[in-house]
Amino acid sequence: MDDALEAYGRLLARFGPQGWWPAGTRFEVIVGALLMQQTAWRNVEAAIANLEGAGLLSPGAIARTPVSELRKHVRVAGLYRSKPRRLKRFCRRLMDFDGDLDAFFGRDRHVVRDDLLAQEGVGPETADSILLYASEIPTFVVDAYTVRIARRLGWIDKDGYGAVQRWFQARVPRDLRVYREYHALLVAHGKAVCRPRPRCGECPLNDMCSYYRRRRP
Repeated sequence: MDDALEAYGRLLARFGPQGWWPAGTRFEVIVGALLMQQTAWRNVEAAIANLEGAGLLSPGAIARTPVSELRKHVRVAGLYRSKPRRLKRFCRRLMDFDGDLDAFFGRDRHVVRDDLLAQEGVGPETADSILLYASEIPTFVVDAYTVRIARRLGWIDKDGYGAVQRWFQARVPRDLRVYREYHALLVAHGKAVCRPRPRCGECPLNDMCSYYRRRRP
């Protein structure tokens, strides 16, 4: 079995199904992904709850609302000057499709991804998170945890986003459920075990890890 699939099975056995994304609707996933930068998920949840409480949790409502008003509701998510503006601009783009997410995501996946990347504040990780969790488009999300774990295991020698993504997509079947679960499991592992100061003795992958082998006496 390929190491990438072996690692997936071990992480699943260790941490169990993660069931990401922790948002209720596809639009909430999009809002969450846009607000998630440089903050904790609990702050994003609070911002989403504020928007919902104000009757603003829809593309049309956000697109019509002044940035100054949006700022009051999403301030808890940080970067309060840029995030409300980016959120409004993104929702105005969705309104080019009458706020219909099926229409927005129903185009060629490369076109959709390019459209996402053209939006202010949306980089590859945010774009692919939206594709993976808000649509039916399987795209492997790469984040700092993914890069750290893959480098320590000895799987990659380049940490550019595209190179790491291609490495995983060449080895992991393009399955929406697996891609979602694998990304969440890597985050769980990166937070709990493969930390900046790793807990190698607790790691279910240490027998396949180059970093661990180098550190052993």
